[in-house]
Amino acid sequence: MTFSSASIAGTVGDTATGPTEEGPTAVAYPNIALVKYWGKRDEELFLPVTGSLSMTLDIFPTTTSVRVIDGRRDVVEFNGVAATGAALARIETFLDLVRAKAGRSDRARVVTSNAGPTGAGLASSASGFAALATAAAAAYELDLDPRALSRLARRGSGSASRSIFGGFVVWHAGEGEGVAGDESSYAEPIGGDELDPALVVAVVNQGAKAVSSRVAMRETTATSPFYRPWAESSVLDLAEMRKAVARRDLPAIGEIAERNALGMHATMLTARPGIRYLSPHSIAILDAVLALRADGIMAYATIDAGPNVKVLCTRGDAPRVNATLVGLGDFVTTRTAHIGPGASLTTSGATPTTLGAQLAAGGDR
Repeated sequence: MTFSSASIAGTVGDTATGPTEEGPTAVAYPNIALVKYWGKRDEELFLPVTGSLSMTLDIFPTTTSVRVIDGRRDVVEFNGVAATGAALARIETFLDLVRAKAGRSDRARVVTSNAGPTGAGLASSASGFAALATAAAAAYELDLDPRALSRLARRGSGSASRSIFGGFVVWHAGEGEGVAGDESSYAEPIGGDELDPALVVAVVNQGAKAVSSRVAMRETTATSPFYRPWAESSVLDLAEMRKAVARRDLPAIGEIAERNALGMHATMLTARPGIRYLSPHSIAILDAVLALRADGIMAYATIDAGPNVKVLCTRGDAPRVNATLVGLGDFVTTRTAHIGPGASLTTSGATPTTLGAQLAAGGDR
């Protein structure tokens, strides 16, 4: 969850720390899209142009607590820093949505922290709004099932809809506009955990991006002549990816993921003006992945809206892939991720909710 345009990077670790306020506390993990979400058909409802498919990770979680308070304004603290301006307004807008659904007007204190880089193309907004949606729904006593929670998280960040669930997850684009589109656009798990892949995350820049994903997405869909062909091919990629996951075909999953990601970056490069997230270090990693495949290692790259590259491989090949990337130079740091869990309440506050019971019972899987 990006709370400012400045770089506010958390500690790169497995456990988020920070929120200790009373009230429901939730933890959610980032997901990496293997078939990308890039482009909205409805900016207000966050309805995507196409469906997408992701893998939830077991690293870089966000931990968020939400406590209902007496006061005239919401208070938001991120990694120990008070949020202000546009950052605060984005959270208040989301909380207003929660309050409207709950029929309440109470303000809230939100304390949140990321365990990984923020705004760097590592899906911090996915984990951030999934954790916020989970904690806020509990704090305001909303009676939500996991599908409804996914739809709620989508309103903060589209990819957050997928981080409500663990493992391989599909986010349906939905049909129609308005209420019909809102109700039919949600994420759900699709199995495939038996694949047990590894994802070697190669971080070349932990700083926040100069152009946010939201702005880049809007400019690309509006100006790139390559966007519509990519979106049409992405529909086919999603259908093929679902079949590959169903038959447990990791090489096919990797091949589809790499071509879909490179196509997405081609749409950005051809926006007017062009948007370039890839750096020379990103290209060096892509070249290393090609060399690994030439040596018989099943390794495929995927890249979100940022310079950092993720390499999909088998668990057994992950040490070789990691060593190869680290050997490129001190410009890259790596973490190896595996399939992670869905969002969960770690403390439910004073009042248990249907949501809390379902998540505790594993309803997110």
